[in-house]
Amino acid sequence: MADRVTVIGWDGSPLTAAARSALSAATLVAGAAHHLALPEIPPAAERIRLGSLGLAARRIAGHRGTAVVLADGDPGFFGVVRTLRAPEHGLEVEVVPAVSSVAAAFARAGMPWDDARVVVAHPRTLRRAVNVCRAHPKVAVLTSPGAGPAELALLLDGVHRTFVVCEELGTDREQVSVLTSDKAADHSWRDPNVVIVIGGSGQTLSAEPGWLLGQSPALSAERGWARPQADAGEGESGLLRAAQLARLGPRTGDLVWDIGTGSGGIAVDAAALGAAVIAVDADPAALERATAAARARGVQLQAVAGRAPHVLERLPEPDVVRVGGGGAEVVAAVADRRPERIVSHASTRDEAEAIGRVLTEHGYAVECALLQSVGLDTRTWAEQDRSVVFLLAGQRPVNR
Repeated sequence: MADRVTVIGWDGSPLTAAARSALSAATLVAGAAHHLALPEIPPAAERIRLGSLGLAARRIAGHRGTAVVLADGDPGFFGVVRTLRAPEHGLEVEVVPAVSSVAAAFARAGMPWDDARVVVAHPRTLRRAVNVCRAHPKVAVLTSPGAGPAELALLLDGVHRTFVVCEELGTDREQVSVLTSDKAADHSWRDPNVVIVIGGSGQTLSAEPGWLLGQSPALSAERGWARPQADAGEGESGLLRAAQLARLGPRTGDLVWDIGTGSGGIAVDAAALGAAVIAVDADPAALERATAAARARGVQLQAVAGRAPHVLERLPEPDVVRVGGGGAEVVAAVADRRPERIVSHASTRDEAEAIGRVLTEHGYAVECALLQSVGLDTRTWAEQDRSVVFLLAGQRPVNR
């Protein structure tokens, strides 16, 4: 095992005294091509071009001597330190940090970033990164080949955002471009780059300092979800919406379809939980109410006017779906898109059985419950309203 492993962050500025000292004693140096060209590397040191971090970690673990790993930005922030410290390699490391590429990007943009979400986009995580950009007003995206500014822009089709694209930060080829997301797909971008994604109609960028990284100060003091609504649809009590939300389980990185959104109760609650939301309704007035509710709650959603199932054909792939209207026909169209979970409700047993059959035929495990809720006037404890409804939830098996 290496006698000593030092990880040095590099942001384009001159190396610190600690970094130069570690390099001068190195018998093995690992890094990208531009790192291995640094003049401070001893001529006799073995050099490893970083490709697979796991392979490099194994070679370092088997090295007898002093090893140095060079990495762009802060190596402890979505960087190589995590891989090197993994239990299978058994490496203890010393870290000489540098300014992270995210901090550098926001500095170039002249913006604070304590209220920003930070996501990593690889081809396998690109869709989830895009969903975070849909759901939040300030996001920094650490890109990779095949998951860069152009790909982000293409998947954000129909959602307006401003991109601040920072290419090759810290080098003499550094360039910062500001453009709208619909223009970003028309460019070829150099790696590495960081994209700051700004915008959205729900949240506003607050001038107030926050206390939690990645969170803006709350715009609404209201607590709780699925609160009673005067304009809720037939049978849609607050308790039903709470049960639907619990079955959906929306989370950051998800895209939620709320079909037949009505006044937007489920859509707004899902957005408050960090998910990206598309609210669908055939009634423009309903979408206006849902959009206003989102604005009041300090969250954002995309409103799409149209009648399901036809309007669903042009929507991006969902993770979870709430079908608030349309019955078995709409549930079937949704199931064809293979979301992880589908939640719906029915006012009669025949309708519930029809929806359940559709979900079963599409390979979903089906749960159904008859929910009854009675509102009481706490002054007299007299019954105010009663709701009886069938709640259906379909769960796609993990391997399908």
